[in-house]
Amino acid sequence: MVEQKVTVEQVRVSQEQFINGSNLHENKNYKDAIEAFKVSASQKPNLGNQLEVLEQNLVKGSYKLLQKSIAYMGCAAKNLYDSINQLSEEERDQVPIDKSLDKVFHSWE
Repeated sequence: MVEQKVTVEQVRVSQEQFINGSNLHENKNYKDAIEAFKVSASQKPNLGNQLEVLEQNLVKGSYKLLQKSIAYMGCAAKNLYDSINQLSEEERDQVPIDKSLDKVFHSWE
């Protein structure tokens, strides 16, 4: 299988949806937050069945909506982080990374 490279547009959409999901989550609108996090995570090429596996694992457990939202948030954050790291310096200039996300991501390194 050939690894596909993430595009600038995919990172833009991923970041926008992640921020949207974070705001919805903060406002306790967990169902809509989960949907935004799914869209954010799905922008990463070569995702495989990652979201399906996460969903299956969440269904198996007795998780509350808040916990599910946090799980999807983590998945989306990791995929966004990986996608940003795939961009060249020139491509990163085309996608202004949110300052708060950039700060968090740098703490992961």
